[in-house]
Amino acid sequence: MTSNANETVNIYRGNVTNVYDADTITLDLRLGFGIVLQKFKLRLARIDAPEIRGDEREQGIIGRDALRALILNKEVQILFIKKGKYGRHICEVMI
Repeated sequence: MTSNANETVNIYRGNVTNVYDADTITLDLRLGFGIVLQKFKLRLARIDAPEIRGDEREQGIIGRDALRALILNKEVQILFIKKGKYGRHICEVMI
């Protein structure tokens, strides 16, 4: 990752409370100083997962279940990348 002198990188911690599909999760995000954003929804950066609706349903469910096994009900670290075109936060998630 590159950054310049004017750029601040913030990494937060949170507990994953739901995995909707293989690239969308919900968590209780701890911002520090006792502030917690509950039910904070985000999309995983650089992941293009099959949807759980429509023709990709079977593969989408397999992907969702694999991600659930990795991070559901676990603490993760979050690095915010950008806000997506539909206003969703795009983030890297680290176990």
